[in-house]
Amino acid sequence: MNSPSSLPIAHDSFIALRSERIDALNLRIEHYEHRDTGAIHYHMATDNPENVFLVALRTVPQDSSGVAHILEHTALCGSERYPVRDPFFMMLRRSLNTFMNAFTSSDWTAYPFASQNRKDFRNLLDVYLDAVFFSKLDPLDFAQEGHRVEFAEPGNSESELVYKGVVFNEMKGAMSSVPSRLWQTLCHHLFPTTTYHYNSGGEPENIPELSYEQLQSFYKSHYHPSNATFMTFGDIPASEHQAVFHEQALRHFSRLDERVIVNPEQRFSKPLRVTEPYAFDEEGSSERRTHIVMGWLLGESTELQDLLEAQLLSSVLMENSASPLQQALETTELGTAPSPLCGLEDSLRELVFCCGIEGSEATNEKAVEDLILGVIERIAAEGVPLEQLEAVLHQLELHQREVSGDGMPFGLNLILQALGPATHYADPIPSMDLDPVIVRLREQIQDPDYIRGLARKLLLENPHRITLVMTPDSQLSEQKLEEERQRLSAMKAGMDDTAKKAVVAQAEALLKRQAQEDDPEILPKVTLSDVPASLPKLSYKETRLGDLPFTLYERGTNGLVYQQLSCSLPPLDAGELSLLPHLTGMTAELGLGKDNYLDTQHRQSSSVGSISLFTSMRGSIDDEQVAQASLVLSSKALARKSAEQAQLMRDTLLDVRFDELPRIRELVAQQRARREQSITGQGHSLAMLAACAGMSPLAMLHHELSGMQGIANLRQLDDSLNESAKLEMFANQMQQLHTKLREANWEALIVAEPGSTENLATEAASIWQSLPRQSSEQLRLPMLRESRRECWVANSQVSFCAKAYATVPSGHADAAALTVLSGYLRNGFLHRAIREQGGAYGGGASHDASIAAFRFYSYRDPRIEGTLNDFDASIEWMAKGDHSAAGLEEAILGVISSIDKPGSPAGEAKQDFHNRRFGRNHEQRMAFRQRILEVSLEDLQRVAAEYLVPEKASIAVVTGNTARKDSTAFLESQGLTFKEL
Repeated sequence: MNSPSSLPIAHDSFIALRSERIDALNLRIEHYEHRDTGAIHYHMATDNPENVFLVALRTVPQDSSGVAHILEHTALCGSERYPVRDPFFMMLRRSLNTFMNAFTSSDWTAYPFASQNRKDFRNLLDVYLDAVFFSKLDPLDFAQEGHRVEFAEPGNSESELVYKGVVFNEMKGAMSSVPSRLWQTLCHHLFPTTTYHYNSGGEPENIPELSYEQLQSFYKSHYHPSNATFMTFGDIPASEHQAVFHEQALRHFSRLDERVIVNPEQRFSKPLRVTEPYAFDEEGSSERRTHIVMGWLLGESTELQDLLEAQLLSSVLMENSASPLQQALETTELGTAPSPLCGLEDSLRELVFCCGIEGSEATNEKAVEDLILGVIERIAAEGVPLEQLEAVLHQLELHQREVSGDGMPFGLNLILQALGPATHYADPIPSMDLDPVIVRLREQIQDPDYIRGLARKLLLENPHRITLVMTPDSQLSEQKLEEERQRLSAMKAGMDDTAKKAVVAQAEALLKRQAQEDDPEILPKVTLSDVPASLPKLSYKETRLGDLPFTLYERGTNGLVYQQLSCSLPPLDAGELSLLPHLTGMTAELGLGKDNYLDTQHRQSSSVGSISLFTSMRGSIDDEQVAQASLVLSSKALARKSAEQAQLMRDTLLDVRFDELPRIRELVAQQRARREQSITGQGHSLAMLAACAGMSPLAMLHHELSGMQGIANLRQLDDSLNESAKLEMFANQMQQLHTKLREANWEALIVAEPGSTENLATEAASIWQSLPRQSSEQLRLPMLRESRRECWVANSQVSFCAKAYATVPSGHADAAALTVLSGYLRNGFLHRAIREQGGAYGGGASHDASIAAFRFYSYRDPRIEGTLNDFDASIEWMAKGDHSAAGLEEAILGVISSIDKPGSPAGEAKQDFHNRRFGRNHEQRMAFRQRILEVSLEDLQRVAAEYLVPEKASIAVVTGNTARKDSTAFLESQGLTFKEL
């Protein structure tokens, strides 16, 4: 429970307002206000040495020009104290940060970072404060990051005009995503009068409307301490933070009286129906490609009772496949899968609940609406069983207690959770501790009318509702491109010689600015002397209970228990390997024993937080041609549920039902939908998988299971399963594979609170004693080393490019130098060439020692030929350029920062366990870390010359139809073959 604490000591410039201990999170949250400006500071005091900082500004754009998003980019391009062209990316290289980024949300812009090193934290804090409150906002940086026009042929004013800009190209890629387009269209109509009516990231057709003067005006009105919320987490006292806030920034400002607010939306008197097209750029039929979504505007996200009631109702309806609305959407013949928008969105001032289907036809609009409303009406009339409501509260409690941190730092996750209420001038502290609210909800759900009333109040009797139908249009992309060409043609026609010279002059000035070498010593930095000599080694205990080996880690898990069962994959043929992603994806989604999948989903929800089956594959540290692969069944639960958790693990491993043919059919369709939608967000990863596919047998397997080839295979499988005989055959193959895998040699992992693991292991062993342990053979894949060149055509308005080179595994002496080389090329050449000059949202290089491959990549890229040429140019620069020890140190720091990045307590234990299973013990990893620290410039030039020979490159491009047509001649000249999904 929350417990009030005495007020902490604040810096003289701040007033301490409140302090509360939150036992469930093992921290104290403190609330302060700056005396002069009114800036708010929330500090989460804990003994965690990974300190986190975030400053957020309320940003409420009134158009879709992307002003808030472009400002977020441009603000990080130089400030008063740090007048270098690119301080953000320069600090990425000069830091031991565990996280650095900037976010533009719908109604706030935030600048967060985290570090375990106090010197590094202070360096980053100085740079961030200056960037946010004293940004230079150079017009050329606005042109680079936002938008500009240039002549297609540099310096030739007779050539066509083209749009350029990092955000312009980023949003072209982002809006290629159908889920993103769906969400923006839904918000546009659900919020007709507030800032959510607009796309805060920017619509590509509206971004060129933003002027530099409008950017400056938005900065002055929004980037002020009176409009700022500071949040910190960690073991640095709040007063130390506040001294820096005040000295470096806040003392230069006085209070603004005007508040930046988001007003409540004006409510509809009746529901709205909207039909709009979306761009469909794929080859083949557009039949059954329509999306039909319903959306409701609910209560205030800042009112905890409103929020928890909405979460309760949303979970009752859609938490899993046994939830009534989710079940209806998964099983209906009206579409192929539930919409990616299904669920509750709580990041805006007012809550939005969405549900619907994809893979439908526009003529099904009324039927889909009737289906959804019918389910809700049934809940309003009949209610739901009490045990289902208890299961929802169980999930809320588990989520509240889990110490995350394997993606973002744990402290940043908590800060972002609190940021929403704080943005809207509400109290975020109650939202940090749900225990009291869960107690109250547990009392309220005892009344059978409670959930019925919520269904009526929030949905059935709520007229602020929209039914959105989005239909595929294969001409829309070309139509938009033609409109863009016409705008540019008209612009050029209206230019006199002076205007044309101005365009040429700006392009030349920007190139000159991009080429200038800033003095990096203006910025603070850490050095290799600040790097810890080594990393702590996790302690664990190995034991055997019966025939089952156990590994036990005692970690601060805040009352959660993590259980895993692992085995080495046995020998599998090509057909069995192709089934692996389907088996892992649906094992926890099917029935167990006598229970059907609906009963099993209820059981999972009431006993565990999650349960999943997955494969983990790596190449040998000494030979990339030798694949090491594990199958892992993993779960997490509250400690009081550990016996139920272990029994569920056992049943999932042994008693999965592959006779539920309709369910299997639904799951494959859902897998297809998810994988297709992932392309525009993960295109660079997919391109790298394709480029690397010939490097090793494991690389090929990744491409065939998880890459573009895997998506193409999944499409073919999904289409084939419409025939009942093929569906039955597929289910039988899955059953046979499952039977084969469950007879492998299993071993157990348990991660839990200190003092509890041995009892938990004894309990689990009594349940798992019947596990078969027969096969000890391991998977072997045929050797592979070949060059590949492919262009994959997908539904995208931008491109993703990759080049790959065969190298060496992690145990080889050159692996460390190749790893450092990737950062050196990114910092010294690729970032400037691909992002700043080329206009891609991102680009760089990486070395994957697991498959012995060095990869170049670009992300949301307007170019193909220029980018692939830049990859080669970076190699030439490495061979002939003037290189510095400082650049080498920065590249090494980047690698060390990645190696040393902490995870969650449980995540670190699981990672250590699996590293050791793959032969990567602590000593081996520390030896590799030491080799990183010893890499020289001579090493970099040597390995670049030896391994990165352009003629030997494998190439892959993921792009859309339009870019493919424009680049066909070049791609064919490079030997690429064209692949359709």
